[in-house]
Amino acid sequence: MTKKIGILTAGSDCPGLNAAIRGFGKTAEQVHGMQLIGFRDGFEGLLSNHTVNLGGEALSNILTAGGTILGTSRLVPHHIEKDGEILDKTDDVLAVYKENKLDGLVCIGGRETMDTAQHLQSAGLNVLTLPKSGVNDMPLTDVTIGFDTAKMIATEAIDRLHSTANSTHSIIIVEILGREVGWLTLTAGVAGGADVILIPEIPYTIDNISEAILKRNKAGKVFSIVAVAEGAQSSELVAFFERSMKKSQQVHEGESPNVGRERMAELRRQYSGETLMLANRLESSTGIKSRITILGYLLRGGAPSATDRVLATQLGSYAADLVSENKYGVMVGIQNGKVATAPIEAVAQAEKPVPLDDPWLTSARKVGTIFGD
Repeated sequence: MTKKIGILTAGSDCPGLNAAIRGFGKTAEQVHGMQLIGFRDGFEGLLSNHTVNLGGEALSNILTAGGTILGTSRLVPHHIEKDGEILDKTDDVLAVYKENKLDGLVCIGGRETMDTAQHLQSAGLNVLTLPKSGVNDMPLTDVTIGFDTAKMIATEAIDRLHSTANSTHSIIIVEILGREVGWLTLTAGVAGGADVILIPEIPYTIDNISEAILKRNKAGKVFSIVAVAEGAQSSELVAFFERSMKKSQQVHEGESPNVGRERMAELRRQYSGETLMLANRLESSTGIKSRITILGYLLRGGAPSATDRVLATQLGSYAADLVSENKYGVMVGIQNGKVATAPIEAVAQAEKPVPLDDPWLTSARKVGTIFGD
């Protein structure tokens, strides 16, 4: 009997998603004789049964295209906010899955997608996932779809800002995606020759950064480039969070640890975006004018790099082979340079911070890069 598989892309977009859809779809159809349908706009389309036929020529000429032909959204079917209430629409998803007579569901996405995939798997669906993330924050895979392209764009931006910083004798701060991990900022900063790199894993002190910049200035280096992850935090803010956490634990003694973590996550979101404050304080402490460039969504757009195209094709094709063997419940990624799998439950709600002894980080320190600690 011909297998019928559904596929969707969820969360934020990034380059390489179309290549992954193509890699899975062509292998599934041409090698294993499967039937493939797509769901529009992530889990939102799965919930509303908004399908797209991916047979025939639907997968032609999409390898080099950015974004995703399926669209995407951040909707999580078991946690939908409506009129002040949280709704669980898992049963509706199961009904759509059965109505389409699916044998399996392939979800391409980031950490939220992995959490949702685990939930759907526990509800009885055959689920398999592929990791995408421009900031490379997915555990149990060396690299994620979209990371190489984002790294390339961020590095080129830093390269271009060198001449402006030099001409204007200024501090230019480049804000790069990464609320919780600093992989993208670290790699782009090292590759682009940033003088200061600030990442979430290493709390920084304004005085240390200012001192390093003034030292550069006295040595005749009339500009500085600061690469900062959007989630980088000063040691003052980290201390504030720690005090708030202790106070919250005292006030809400006996509550679930998850509730406490959610409250702190919300607090961190309220205090995110320190880049403007960083620029003002550096200008005030050094007397050197500071300017900000926020790369933001620019890092998610455009055609994928050759590396991302190959990676996405490789992971997608391997995933189709697994589906043909009825192997579900895993994320397909790269471990030690080879395609490998990890249980979805081991990936869901897990993190991949930059280790403080990571070779990229230690090499950057050796060539004089400042991390503000």
